[in-house]
Formats: sequence, structure tokens, C-alpha cells
Amino acid sequence: MSAESRFLTLLRLLAHDPAAQGLMDDVAVLPVGDSRLILTSDTMVEGVHYLPTDPPADIGWKLAAVNLSDLAAKGARPVGCLLNYALSGDEAWDEAFIAGLGEALDRHAMPLLGGDTVKMPAGSARSYSLTAIGEATGVVPTRTGAQPGDMLYVTGPVGDAGVGLALASADPAASGPLVDAYRRPRPRIAEGALIAPVATAMMDLSDGLLIDAARMAQASGVAVTIDHIPLSRALERARGASVAVQIAAARAGDDYELLFALPRSKTPPVRAIPVGYVTQGAGLALMIDGAVMPLPDRLGWEHG
Repeated sequence: MSAESRFLTLLRLLAHDPAAQGLMDDVAVLPVGDSRLILTSDTMVEGVHYLPTDPPADIGWKLAAVNLSDLAAKGARPVGCLLNYALSGDEAWDEAFIAGLGEALDRHAMPLLGGDTVKMPAGSARSYSLTAIGEATGVVPTRTGAQPGDMLYVTGPVGDAGVGLALASADPAASGPLVDAYRRPRPRIAEGALIAPVATAMMDLSDGLLIDAARMAQASGVAVTIDHIPLSRALERARGASVAVQIAAARAGDDYELLFALPRSKTPPVRAIPVGYVTQGAGLALMIDGAVMPLPDRLGWEHG
């Protein structure tokens, strides 16, 4: 069990309200009148979630995008957000960060409502948190509803951001679609709203296809088999499409595509790629080109 999992086990002793969903999802769902508020919060820390050499405007964009992705996984409409900001001591850096953040907020109609600013000790890693608020008036899919017989889909290829991170780590001036996937992910707000009414389960891919599929399997009390790892043309041009490349792509985080389950009788309402299926049982299995593959020691990103 990772340090993150152990800490979440302790936190669940405090999360008594039904809105917390036992901390088994990335959001809280709070009924208000005839609708529900969807509440989510993400923190980004320098050297952990982004490179110190990443452009500050891209960091601001990404902070908004990762929160918006959680709303997308619930089919929610963005309502507003709160920002907690650690002042960098570099006014030009702060201004660029806010410009990128504002671009993402404007793009997705999520106004800034408030928050807090602090000054960090000299030499500390920069750290920023955003709390996003959304509204859902229809079905709110969770990661707990996948049923035996369901098919699994993703809204796009996986692994681009992982390769983009490697490229940006090697050369801060690197550019192109893979670096863009890492620095400026696209939250699937419109797709999530269309998928939510028909999906039995849905979540976003923040930590990697394998680990997030395993989390859906555990939360739903089912077994999941991943039998296809979709790669983009850009990734194949950069890395090829070997078994090792496919597994690396399935373990890579920061994709922010939507992973969702549908009954076999239903057709996805958006462009989506089938990646596996749900059966009775427990756990995760991996197949590539029809052959059963051993699972890697580490399925994806975890804190500790």
C-alpha cells in the first residue's frame, strides 16, 4: 500500500458526509435543490507535477485543466473556482501564470470566485491549488458502476503527455504535439456531458490507463481487461509502437482523457476508442495483440 493510500484510509474516518462518496472518487457530489454541485480540488507542486523549466503560462493553464477534467468526468458544467497561490517573488512569472490560467478559465467559462495567497520561504518549491465547482442536473457517473458485460472506452490516445514530459525534461525548448499534450491538456467537458447520461462508470485518466482502470475495477467490484492501448501518430513517430512502448503509454499519467464503461448494446455518443471490457471477478488483466501480458510492477503514478 502506498503512502497516499494509507493516508486516504485515515481520511475516510473523517469523511462521513454522503457527498464525500467515501473518498472513492475524485470529486464530492453535494445535492443543492434540484441539481448537484460537483466539487474538486487539485494541487500542483514544482518538481512533482511540473518541471521548474515549464513556462509559467502553461502551468497556469494546466492547473485549471486538471480540475476541469474532474468536472468533465461527471458531466458537469463549470460554475466557478477558488485559487490558492504561493507568490513566487518574481512578478513577471506570476503575471505569466495568471495569463495562462485566465486563458483556460475563459475558454471553459469557469470564473474565478476567490481564494488565498501566501508567501513561501525563500527556496521553497512553488505550489498552487485550485478548487473547481461544477453543476450537474442529470446523471452523475461514478467509478463504482461498471458492470460485467460492459465495454471500456477512452476519448483519445494515451501516453502522449508522458513522452512530452520526457522531451521537455531533456530540452526545455522542446515543442510539438507531445509537449503540448503534457503542458496544455484539453479537458473533455463537452464529451463528458454527452457520455454521462449513458455511462455506467466514468473517470478521467490522470495517473495512467492501467492504474485508473484498476481503480475503476476495485471501486465497482469487478474485473477489467485492457486489450488495446491506443497510441497517437505523433507518439508512434517519436517512439514506435513496440510492446514496451505500449505498456509505457498505458502507465503514463497526465492524459486527462475520459475512461468510461458502456453496456455492449450501446454505442458511444462521442468519438471514442474501445480499450477493454468488464467481467465478473476482481483485478486487472492486460492483453496486447491477443496475448496475455504480465502487469508491470508499477501500474501508474502514485504519491509515494
